[in-house]
Amino acid sequence: MIKKVLVANRGEIAVRVMRTCREMGISSVAVYSDADRNSMHVRYADQAYHIGPSPSDESYLNIDKVIVAAKKAKADAIHPGYGFLSENAEFSKRCEKEGIIFIGPSAHSISTMGDKITARKTISKAGVPVVPGTAQPIEKEKDAIKTIMEIGLPVMIKASAGGGGKGMRLVHNEEDIVSSIRGAKSEAKAAFGNDAVYIEKYISSPHHIEFQILADNHGNVIHLFERECSVQRRHQKVIEETPSPLMNPGIREEMGKHAVAVAKAANYSGAGTIEFIVDDNLKYYFLEMNTRLQVEHPITERVVGVDLVKEQINIANGLELSYKQEDLKQHGHAIECRIYAEDPDKNFMPSPGVIKHISEPLGLGVRHDGYVYEGYEIPIYYDPLISKLIVWGKTREEAIARMKRSLFAYKITGVKTSIKFLERIMNAPDFVKGNYNTHFIEKNAAFLSNRDKCEGDCKAMAVVAAFIDYSNKLEAVEIKPAGASHASNWKTRKRNNAMSRL
Repeated sequence: MIKKVLVANRGEIAVRVMRTCREMGISSVAVYSDADRNSMHVRYADQAYHIGPSPSDESYLNIDKVIVAAKKAKADAIHPGYGFLSENAEFSKRCEKEGIIFIGPSAHSISTMGDKITARKTISKAGVPVVPGTAQPIEKEKDAIKTIMEIGLPVMIKASAGGGGKGMRLVHNEEDIVSSIRGAKSEAKAAFGNDAVYIEKYISSPHHIEFQILADNHGNVIHLFERECSVQRRHQKVIEETPSPLMNPGIREEMGKHAVAVAKAANYSGAGTIEFIVDDNLKYYFLEMNTRLQVEHPITERVVGVDLVKEQINIANGLELSYKQEDLKQHGHAIECRIYAEDPDKNFMPSPGVIKHISEPLGLGVRHDGYVYEGYEIPIYYDPLISKLIVWGKTREEAIARMKRSLFAYKITGVKTSIKFLERIMNAPDFVKGNYNTHFIEKNAAFLSNRDKCEGDCKAMAVVAAFIDYSNKLEAVEIKPAGASHASNWKTRKRNNAMSRL
Protein backbone atom coordinates (compact mmCIF):
# COMPACT_ATOMS: atom_id res chain seq x y z
CA MET A 1 0.00 0.00 0.00
CA ILE A 2 1.14 3.55 -0.75
CA LYS A 3 2.73 5.16 2.31
CA LYS A 4 4.51 8.16 0.79
CA VAL A 5 3.48 10.31 -2.21
CA LEU A 6 5.61 12.84 -4.05
CA VAL A 7 3.43 15.56 -5.58
CA ALA A 8 5.04 16.60 -8.85
CA ASN A 9 3.40 20.01 -8.92
CA ARG A 10 3.14 23.34 -7.13
CA GLY A 11 0.63 25.89 -5.82
CA GLU A 12 -2.92 25.17 -4.78
CA ILE A 13 -3.18 21.75 -6.44
CA ALA A 14 -0.10 20.48 -4.60
CA VAL A 15 -1.54 21.64 -1.26
CA ARG A 16 -4.92 20.13 -2.10
CA VAL A 17 -3.41 16.68 -2.89
CA MET A 18 -1.30 16.79 0.28
CA ARG A 19 -4.36 17.47 2.42
CA THR A 20 -5.97 14.23 1.30
CA CYS A 21 -2.68 12.39 1.83
CA ARG A 22 -2.61 13.65 5.41
CA GLU A 23 -6.20 12.48 5.98
CA MET A 24 -5.24 9.04 4.70
CA GLY A 25 -2.13 8.83 6.90
CA ILE A 26 0.15 9.07 3.87
CA SER A 27 3.36 11.14 4.01
CA SER A 28 3.70 13.85 1.36
CA VAL A 29 6.79 15.07 -0.45
CA ALA A 30 7.03 18.45 -2.18
CA VAL A 31 9.34 19.45 -5.01
CA TYR A 32 10.13 23.08 -5.66
CA SER A 33 12.02 25.43 -7.94
CA ASP A 34 14.05 28.47 -6.92
CA ALA A 35 10.94 30.67 -7.26
CA ASP A 36 8.89 28.39 -4.99
CA ARG A 37 11.34 28.02 -2.11
CA ASN A 38 8.86 29.77 0.23
CA SER A 39 5.67 28.45 -1.34
CA MET A 40 2.87 27.04 0.80
CA HIS A 41 3.12 23.51 -0.65
CA VAL A 42 6.75 23.37 0.51
CA ARG A 43 5.73 24.41 4.02
CA TYR A 44 2.81 21.98 4.18
CA ALA A 45 4.61 18.83 2.99
CA ASP A 46 6.38 16.38 5.29
CA GLN A 47 9.49 16.59 3.10
CA ALA A 48 10.62 18.91 0.32
CA TYR A 49 13.28 18.65 -2.39
CA HIS A 50 14.73 21.38 -4.57
CA ILE A 51 14.64 20.40 -8.26
CA GLY A 52 16.14 23.35 -10.11
CA PRO A 53 15.88 26.91 -11.41
CA SER A 54 12.59 28.81 -11.71
CA PRO A 55 11.72 28.12 -15.39
CA SER A 56 9.42 25.08 -15.47
CA ASP A 57 11.40 23.30 -18.20
CA GLU A 58 14.36 23.25 -15.81
CA SER A 59 12.37 22.08 -12.80
CA TYR A 60 8.75 20.88 -12.81
CA LEU A 61 8.91 19.62 -16.40
CA ASN A 62 12.25 17.84 -15.95
CA ILE A 63 11.39 14.16 -15.59
CA ASP A 64 14.87 13.13 -14.47
CA LYS A 65 14.91 15.64 -11.61
CA VAL A 66 11.45 14.63 -10.39
CA ILE A 67 12.38 10.93 -10.45
CA VAL A 68 15.64 11.59 -8.58
CA ALA A 69 13.71 13.48 -5.89
CA ALA A 70 11.20 10.64 -5.58
CA LYS A 71 14.01 8.12 -5.12
CA LYS A 72 15.80 10.27 -2.55
CA ALA A 73 12.56 10.60 -0.59
CA LYS A 74 11.84 6.87 -1.02
CA ALA A 75 8.36 7.75 -2.27
CA ASP A 76 6.10 4.86 -3.24
CA ALA A 77 4.09 6.94 -5.70
CA ILE A 78 3.92 10.20 -7.63
CA HIS A 79 0.78 12.31 -8.01
CA PRO A 80 1.16 14.70 -10.97
CA GLY A 81 -1.70 17.09 -10.17
CA TYR A 82 -2.73 18.90 -13.35
CA GLY A 83 -0.59 20.70 -15.90
CA PHE A 84 3.18 20.14 -16.09
CA LEU A 85 3.79 16.35 -16.46
CA SER A 86 0.24 15.18 -15.65
CA GLU A 87 -0.57 14.13 -19.23
CA ASN A 88 2.93 13.14 -20.27
CA ALA A 89 2.93 9.50 -21.39
CA GLU A 90 6.71 9.34 -21.15
CA PHE A 91 6.54 10.37 -17.48
CA SER A 92 3.97 7.67 -16.71
CA LYS A 93 6.14 5.12 -18.49
CA ARG A 94 9.28 6.27 -16.68
CA CYS A 95 7.59 5.95 -13.28
CA GLU A 96 6.63 2.37 -14.11
CA LYS A 97 10.19 1.61 -15.24
CA GLU A 98 11.61 3.01 -11.98
CA GLY A 99 9.19 1.03 -9.83
CA ILE A 100 7.25 4.11 -8.72
CA ILE A 101 3.45 4.07 -8.82
CA PHE A 102 2.03 6.76 -11.11
CA ILE A 103 -1.26 7.98 -9.63
CA GLY A 104 -2.98 8.27 -12.98
CA PRO A 105 -3.66 6.32 -16.15
CA SER A 106 -1.26 4.15 -18.14
CA ALA A 107 1.07 5.62 -20.73
CA HIS A 108 -1.02 3.89 -23.41
CA SER A 109 -4.25 5.59 -22.28
CA ILE A 110 -2.53 8.98 -22.08
CA SER A 111 -1.13 8.58 -25.60
CA THR A 112 -4.40 7.34 -27.04
CA MET A 113 -6.51 10.16 -25.64
CA GLY A 114 -3.82 12.85 -25.73
CA ASP A 115 -3.67 12.81 -29.50
CA LYS A 116 -6.96 14.29 -30.67
CA ILE A 117 -7.02 12.43 -33.99
CA THR A 118 -6.33 9.04 -32.39
CA ALA A 119 -8.94 9.81 -29.74
CA ARG A 120 -11.58 10.63 -32.39
CA LYS A 121 -10.93 7.30 -34.13
CA THR A 122 -11.08 5.36 -30.85
CA ILE A 123 -14.28 7.02 -29.71
CA SER A 124 -16.05 6.65 -33.05
CA LYS A 125 -15.58 2.88 -32.83
CA ALA A 126 -17.27 2.94 -29.41
CA GLY A 127 -20.38 4.53 -30.89
CA VAL A 128 -19.88 7.91 -29.22
CA PRO A 129 -20.80 10.87 -31.46
CA VAL A 130 -17.88 13.06 -32.56
CA VAL A 131 -17.91 16.48 -34.21
CA PRO A 132 -17.86 16.12 -38.03
CA GLY A 133 -14.34 16.59 -39.34
CA THR A 134 -11.19 14.87 -40.57
CA ALA A 135 -9.84 11.59 -39.23
CA GLN A 136 -6.29 12.30 -40.44
CA PRO A 137 -3.86 15.21 -40.03
CA ILE A 138 -3.90 17.86 -42.74
CA GLU A 139 -1.17 17.04 -45.27
CA LYS A 140 -1.97 19.17 -48.31
CA GLU A 141 -3.61 22.57 -48.16
CA LYS A 142 -5.61 22.00 -51.34
CA ASP A 143 -7.11 18.81 -49.88
CA ALA A 144 -7.95 20.70 -46.69
CA ILE A 145 -9.76 23.40 -48.67
CA LYS A 146 -11.81 20.72 -50.46
CA THR A 147 -12.70 19.00 -47.18
CA ILE A 148 -13.67 22.25 -45.50
CA MET A 149 -15.96 23.23 -48.35
CA GLU A 150 -17.62 19.79 -48.09
CA ILE A 151 -18.13 20.12 -44.34
CA GLY A 152 -19.21 23.74 -44.68
CA LEU A 153 -17.91 26.88 -43.01
CA PRO A 154 -17.32 27.84 -40.26
CA VAL A 155 -14.76 25.26 -39.11
CA MET A 156 -12.08 24.96 -36.45
CA ILE A 157 -8.47 24.13 -37.30
CA LYS A 158 -7.16 22.33 -34.19
CA ALA A 159 -3.81 20.97 -33.04
CA SER A 160 -3.86 17.19 -32.69
CA ALA A 161 -1.67 17.40 -29.57
CA GLY A 162 -3.30 20.62 -28.39
CA GLY A 163 -4.99 22.04 -25.38
CA GLY A 164 -5.67 25.36 -23.66
CA GLY A 165 -6.66 27.08 -26.90
CA LYS A 166 -3.20 26.77 -28.46
CA GLY A 167 -2.87 25.70 -32.09
CA MET A 168 -6.50 26.58 -32.74
CA ARG A 169 -8.05 28.80 -35.43
CA LEU A 170 -11.68 29.59 -36.23
CA VAL A 171 -12.28 29.99 -39.97
CA HIS A 172 -15.34 31.82 -41.26
CA ASN A 173 -14.19 32.73 -44.77
CA GLU A 174 -12.69 30.68 -47.60
CA GLU A 175 -9.87 33.19 -48.15
CA ASP A 176 -8.66 32.67 -44.56
CA ILE A 177 -8.30 28.88 -44.77
CA VAL A 178 -4.64 28.66 -45.83
CA SER A 179 -3.37 31.33 -43.43
CA SER A 180 -5.33 29.73 -40.57
CA ILE A 181 -3.87 26.29 -41.26
CA ARG A 182 -0.35 27.68 -41.37
CA GLY A 183 -0.87 29.73 -38.24
CA ALA A 184 -2.31 26.76 -36.31
CA LYS A 185 0.52 24.47 -37.42
CA SER A 186 3.17 27.00 -36.44
CA GLU A 187 1.63 27.59 -33.00
CA ALA A 188 1.14 23.85 -32.43
CA LYS A 189 4.78 23.15 -33.27
CA ALA A 190 5.99 25.82 -30.85
CA ALA A 191 3.65 24.75 -28.03
CA PHE A 192 3.66 20.96 -28.33
CA GLY A 193 6.55 20.04 -30.63
CA ASN A 194 4.00 18.56 -33.03
CA ASP A 195 2.51 20.53 -35.94
CA ALA A 196 -0.25 18.03 -36.83
CA VAL A 197 -3.64 19.74 -37.14
CA TYR A 198 -7.08 18.56 -38.16
CA ILE A 199 -10.45 20.03 -39.16
CA GLU A 200 -13.61 20.10 -37.08
CA LYS A 201 -17.02 21.54 -37.85
CA TYR A 202 -17.63 24.64 -35.74
CA ILE A 203 -20.74 24.58 -33.54
CA SER A 204 -22.06 28.14 -33.60
CA SER A 205 -23.71 28.18 -30.15
CA PRO A 206 -21.47 25.80 -28.20
CA HIS A 207 -21.85 24.77 -24.60
CA HIS A 208 -18.83 23.15 -22.97
CA ILE A 209 -20.06 20.26 -20.80
CA GLU A 210 -17.70 17.74 -19.20
CA PHE A 211 -18.31 14.53 -17.28
CA GLN A 212 -16.11 13.35 -14.43
CA ILE A 213 -15.30 9.63 -14.55
CA LEU A 214 -13.51 7.17 -12.27
CA ALA A 215 -12.21 3.80 -13.45
CA ASP A 216 -10.40 1.11 -11.49
CA ASN A 217 -8.15 -1.74 -12.62
CA HIS A 218 -10.95 -4.29 -12.31
CA GLY A 219 -13.12 -3.09 -15.18
CA ASN A 220 -15.41 -0.85 -13.11
CA VAL A 221 -16.19 2.60 -14.53
CA ILE A 222 -18.57 5.23 -13.16
CA HIS A 223 -19.38 8.84 -13.95
CA LEU A 224 -19.92 11.53 -11.33
CA PHE A 225 -22.17 13.71 -13.49
CA GLU A 226 -21.44 16.88 -15.40
CA ARG A 227 -19.82 20.27 -14.98
CA GLU A 228 -20.83 23.33 -16.99
CA CYS A 229 -17.64 25.05 -18.21
CA SER A 230 -18.93 27.50 -20.80
CA VAL A 231 -17.80 30.73 -19.12
CA GLN A 232 -14.48 31.00 -20.94
CA ARG A 233 -12.02 33.62 -22.04
CA ARG A 234 -9.67 32.75 -24.91
CA HIS A 235 -10.71 29.09 -24.56
CA GLN A 236 -9.69 29.12 -20.88
CA LYS A 237 -12.33 28.36 -18.26
CA VAL A 238 -13.16 31.14 -15.80
CA ILE A 239 -16.21 29.85 -13.88
CA GLU A 240 -17.64 26.34 -13.63
CA GLU A 241 -20.83 25.04 -12.06
CA THR A 242 -22.70 21.81 -11.47
CA PRO A 243 -25.36 20.75 -12.24
CA SER A 244 -25.41 22.47 -15.63
CA PRO A 245 -28.40 24.80 -16.11
CA LEU A 246 -28.62 23.48 -19.69
CA MET A 247 -29.16 19.82 -18.87
CA ASN A 248 -32.22 17.71 -18.20
CA PRO A 249 -32.33 14.25 -16.55
CA GLY A 250 -32.68 12.38 -19.84
CA ILE A 251 -29.73 13.97 -21.63
CA ARG A 252 -27.66 13.74 -18.44
CA GLU A 253 -28.15 9.98 -18.25
CA GLU A 254 -27.43 9.53 -21.97
CA MET A 255 -24.24 11.61 -21.91
CA GLY A 256 -23.10 9.89 -18.72
CA LYS A 257 -23.35 6.49 -20.42
CA HIS A 258 -21.32 7.78 -23.35
CA ALA A 259 -18.69 9.18 -20.96
CA VAL A 260 -18.33 5.72 -19.42
CA ALA A 261 -18.07 4.22 -22.92
CA VAL A 262 -15.21 6.61 -23.75
CA ALA A 263 -13.27 5.53 -20.65
CA LYS A 264 -13.79 1.88 -21.44
CA ALA A 265 -12.72 2.35 -25.07
CA ALA A 266 -9.46 3.90 -23.85
CA ASN A 267 -8.93 1.04 -21.34
CA TYR A 268 -8.73 3.82 -18.78
CA SER A 269 -7.80 3.67 -15.10
CA GLY A 270 -7.97 6.55 -12.61
CA ALA A 271 -9.78 9.90 -12.61
CA GLY A 272 -10.47 11.55 -15.94
CA THR A 273 -12.80 13.97 -17.67
CA ILE A 274 -14.77 13.48 -20.87
CA GLU A 275 -15.46 16.80 -22.56
CA PHE A 276 -18.44 17.33 -24.86
CA ILE A 277 -19.59 20.20 -27.00
CA VAL A 278 -23.36 20.68 -26.88
CA ASP A 279 -25.57 22.89 -29.06
CA ASP A 280 -28.74 24.75 -28.09
CA ASN A 281 -30.84 21.74 -29.13
CA LEU A 282 -28.90 19.47 -26.75
CA LYS A 283 -27.20 17.65 -29.60
CA TYR A 284 -23.77 16.73 -28.28
CA TYR A 285 -20.42 15.53 -29.58
CA PHE A 286 -17.26 14.18 -27.97
CA LEU A 287 -14.61 16.90 -27.81
CA GLU A 288 -11.65 15.41 -25.93
CA MET A 289 -10.59 13.52 -22.82
CA ASN A 290 -8.40 15.00 -20.11
CA THR A 291 -6.43 12.14 -18.61
CA ARG A 292 -5.90 13.79 -15.22
CA LEU A 293 -7.59 15.63 -12.40
CA GLN A 294 -9.27 18.87 -13.49
CA VAL A 295 -8.88 22.33 -11.97
CA GLU A 296 -12.62 22.40 -11.38
CA HIS A 297 -12.90 18.99 -9.66
CA PRO A 298 -13.94 20.52 -6.26
CA ILE A 299 -17.46 21.36 -7.43
CA THR A 300 -18.05 17.70 -8.29
CA GLU A 301 -16.67 16.69 -4.90
CA ARG A 302 -19.05 19.12 -3.17
CA VAL A 303 -22.20 18.08 -5.03
CA VAL A 304 -21.55 14.32 -5.21
CA GLY A 305 -19.71 13.93 -1.89
CA VAL A 306 -16.66 12.04 -3.20
CA ASP A 307 -13.00 12.90 -2.54
CA LEU A 308 -11.57 12.39 -6.02
CA VAL A 309 -7.94 12.42 -4.90
CA LYS A 310 -8.66 9.74 -2.32
CA GLU A 311 -10.27 7.65 -5.04
CA GLN A 312 -7.23 8.19 -7.28
CA ILE A 313 -4.93 6.89 -4.54
CA ASN A 314 -7.19 3.92 -3.81
CA ILE A 315 -7.26 3.00 -7.50
CA ALA A 316 -3.46 3.27 -7.67
CA ASN A 317 -3.36 0.91 -4.67
CA GLY A 318 -5.24 -1.65 -6.75
CA LEU A 319 -8.53 -1.34 -4.88
CA GLU A 320 -11.93 -1.49 -6.50
CA LEU A 321 -14.05 1.64 -6.70
CA SER A 322 -15.76 2.61 -3.44
CA TYR A 323 -18.99 3.50 -5.27
CA LYS A 324 -21.37 2.03 -7.81
CA GLN A 325 -23.23 4.20 -10.30
CA GLU A 326 -26.53 3.81 -8.49
CA ASP A 327 -24.94 5.07 -5.25
CA LEU A 328 -24.22 8.50 -6.70
CA LYS A 329 -26.61 11.45 -6.63
CA GLN A 330 -26.27 15.19 -7.13
CA HIS A 331 -27.07 17.20 -3.99
CA GLY A 332 -27.57 20.94 -4.32
CA HIS A 333 -25.55 23.24 -6.56
CA ALA A 334 -21.86 24.25 -6.60
CA ILE A 335 -19.97 27.04 -8.39
CA GLU A 336 -16.23 27.60 -8.73
CA CYS A 337 -14.51 30.88 -9.55
CA ARG A 338 -10.84 30.93 -10.53
CA ILE A 339 -8.99 33.81 -8.88
CA TYR A 340 -6.06 35.04 -10.97
CA ALA A 341 -3.32 37.58 -10.33
CA GLU A 342 -4.12 39.56 -13.44
CA ASP A 343 -5.52 42.96 -14.39
CA PRO A 344 -8.92 42.77 -16.16
CA ASP A 345 -8.66 46.47 -17.03
CA LYS A 346 -5.43 45.85 -18.96
CA ASN A 347 -6.49 42.94 -21.11
CA PHE A 348 -5.93 40.50 -18.24
CA MET A 349 -2.19 41.03 -18.12
CA PRO A 350 -0.53 38.93 -15.38
CA SER A 351 0.11 40.85 -12.17
CA PRO A 352 2.96 39.18 -10.29
CA GLY A 353 4.11 40.74 -7.04
CA VAL A 354 3.99 40.56 -3.26
CA ILE A 355 0.70 39.88 -1.45
CA LYS A 356 0.39 42.70 1.08
CA HIS A 357 -2.95 41.70 2.58
CA ILE A 358 -5.38 38.83 2.09
CA SER A 359 -8.78 38.23 3.70
CA GLU A 360 -10.18 34.88 2.60
CA PRO A 361 -13.96 34.37 2.54
CA LEU A 362 -15.47 32.15 5.21
CA GLY A 363 -18.91 30.90 6.20
CA LEU A 364 -21.41 28.17 5.45
CA GLY A 365 -20.91 26.37 2.16
CA VAL A 366 -17.59 28.03 1.27
CA ARG A 367 -14.39 26.20 0.27
CA HIS A 368 -11.17 28.00 -0.57
CA ASP A 369 -8.37 26.12 -2.36
CA GLY A 370 -5.40 28.49 -2.34
CA TYR A 371 -1.71 28.69 -1.59
CA VAL A 372 -0.74 32.35 -1.11
CA TYR A 373 -0.27 34.26 2.13
CA GLU A 374 0.63 37.79 3.23
CA GLY A 375 4.21 38.50 2.22
CA TYR A 376 4.27 35.78 -0.46
CA GLU A 377 5.58 36.87 -3.83
CA ILE A 378 3.68 35.49 -6.82
CA PRO A 379 6.36 34.48 -9.35
CA ILE A 380 6.40 35.44 -13.01
CA TYR A 381 7.26 31.96 -14.25
CA TYR A 382 3.95 30.12 -13.89
CA ASP A 383 0.22 30.37 -14.44
CA PRO A 384 -1.05 33.31 -12.32
CA LEU A 385 -3.81 31.30 -10.60
CA ILE A 386 -4.00 32.40 -6.95
CA SER A 387 -6.83 30.22 -5.75
CA LYS A 388 -10.17 28.60 -6.47
CA LEU A 389 -13.26 29.78 -4.62
CA ILE A 390 -15.95 27.10 -4.38
CA VAL A 391 -19.42 27.57 -2.91
CA TRP A 392 -22.38 25.25 -2.41
CA GLY A 393 -26.06 25.98 -1.99
CA LYS A 394 -29.29 24.00 -1.86
CA THR A 395 -30.30 25.67 -5.14
CA ARG A 396 -28.52 27.48 -7.96
CA GLU A 397 -29.98 30.76 -6.76
CA GLU A 398 -28.57 30.21 -3.28
CA ALA A 399 -25.18 29.23 -4.70
CA ILE A 400 -25.01 32.43 -6.78
CA ALA A 401 -25.97 34.55 -3.75
CA ARG A 402 -23.33 32.78 -1.67
CA MET A 403 -20.67 33.33 -4.33
CA LYS A 404 -21.53 37.04 -4.49
CA ARG A 405 -21.16 37.27 -0.72
CA SER A 406 -17.87 35.37 -0.80
CA LEU A 407 -16.36 37.45 -3.60
CA PHE A 408 -17.37 40.61 -1.73
CA ALA A 409 -15.52 39.34 1.35
CA TYR A 410 -12.42 38.26 -0.58
CA LYS A 411 -9.82 41.04 -0.30
CA ILE A 412 -6.30 40.94 -1.74
CA THR A 413 -3.91 43.89 -1.99
CA GLY A 414 -0.44 44.14 -3.50
CA VAL A 415 -1.41 42.61 -6.85
CA LYS A 416 -4.28 43.07 -9.27
CA THR A 417 -6.83 40.24 -9.27
CA SER A 418 -9.87 39.06 -11.24
CA ILE A 419 -12.20 39.21 -8.20
CA LYS A 420 -14.23 42.25 -9.34
CA PHE A 421 -14.54 40.82 -12.85
CA LEU A 422 -15.98 37.63 -11.36
CA GLU A 423 -18.43 39.67 -9.27
CA ARG A 424 -19.70 41.29 -12.46
CA ILE A 425 -20.24 37.87 -14.01
CA MET A 426 -22.32 36.83 -11.00
CA ASN A 427 -24.51 39.90 -11.60
CA ALA A 428 -24.82 39.49 -15.37
CA PRO A 429 -28.46 38.75 -16.29
CA ASP A 430 -27.52 36.00 -18.76
CA PHE A 431 -25.49 34.17 -16.12
CA VAL A 432 -28.15 34.59 -13.44
CA LYS A 433 -30.73 33.10 -15.79
CA GLY A 434 -28.37 30.29 -16.84
CA ASN A 435 -28.76 31.44 -20.41
CA TYR A 436 -25.18 31.35 -21.68
CA ASN A 437 -22.68 29.49 -23.85
CA THR A 438 -18.96 29.84 -24.62
CA HIS A 439 -19.61 33.27 -26.19
CA PHE A 440 -20.86 34.64 -22.86
CA ILE A 441 -17.88 36.90 -22.04
CA GLU A 442 -17.69 38.22 -25.60
CA LYS A 443 -21.44 38.86 -25.70
CA ASN A 444 -21.43 40.61 -22.31
CA ALA A 445 -18.15 42.49 -22.79
CA ALA A 446 -19.67 45.93 -22.21
CA PHE A 447 -21.39 44.88 -18.97
CA LEU A 448 -18.33 43.04 -17.65
CA SER A 449 -15.85 45.82 -18.42
CA ASN A 450 -17.99 48.77 -17.29
CA ARG A 451 -15.97 50.37 -14.52
CA ASP A 452 -19.03 52.30 -13.36
CA LYS A 453 -20.44 48.96 -12.15
CA CYS A 454 -17.98 48.91 -9.28
CA GLU A 455 -20.48 47.15 -7.01
CA GLY A 456 -20.60 49.84 -4.35
CA ASP A 457 -17.67 48.73 -2.22
CA CYS A 458 -14.85 49.71 -4.62
CA LYS A 459 -14.33 53.14 -3.06
CA ALA A 460 -14.50 51.69 0.41
CA MET A 461 -12.02 49.00 -0.53
CA ALA A 462 -9.67 51.59 -1.96
CA VAL A 463 -9.76 53.43 1.38
CA VAL A 464 -9.07 50.20 3.28
CA ALA A 465 -6.19 49.32 0.96
CA ALA A 466 -4.72 52.80 1.37
CA PHE A 467 -4.98 52.53 5.14
CA ILE A 468 -3.30 49.09 5.20
CA ASP A 469 -0.50 50.36 2.97
CA TYR A 470 -0.05 53.48 5.14
CA SER A 471 -0.19 51.51 8.38
CA ASN A 472 2.47 49.08 7.21
CA LYS A 473 4.86 51.99 6.76
CA LEU A 474 4.38 53.36 10.26
CA GLU A 475 7.07 52.70 12.78
CA ALA A 476 5.71 50.79 15.80
CA VAL A 477 6.96 52.31 19.06
CA GLU A 478 7.05 50.28 22.28
CA ILE A 479 5.83 52.09 25.42
CA LYS A 480 6.36 51.01 28.99
CA PRO A 481 3.58 51.40 31.55
CA ALA A 482 4.51 53.11 34.81
CA GLY A 483 6.27 50.81 37.26
CA ALA A 484 7.02 48.11 34.68
CA SER A 485 10.41 47.10 33.39
CA HIS A 486 9.04 46.06 30.00
CA ALA A 487 5.75 45.88 28.15
CA SER A 488 4.15 43.99 25.26
CA ASN A 489 1.60 46.60 24.14
CA TRP A 490 2.26 48.94 21.25
CA LYS A 491 1.72 52.59 20.57
CA THR A 492 -1.22 53.09 18.23
CA ARG A 493 -1.65 56.87 18.11
CA LYS A 494 -0.25 57.19 14.60
CA ARG A 495 -2.53 54.43 13.30
CA ASN A 496 -5.58 55.98 14.97
CA ASN A 497 -4.72 59.36 13.48
CA ALA A 498 -4.36 57.71 10.09
CA MET A 499 -7.77 56.07 10.39
CA SER A 500 -9.45 59.33 11.41
CA ARG A 501 -8.14 60.99 8.25
CA LEU A 502 -9.51 58.26 5.96
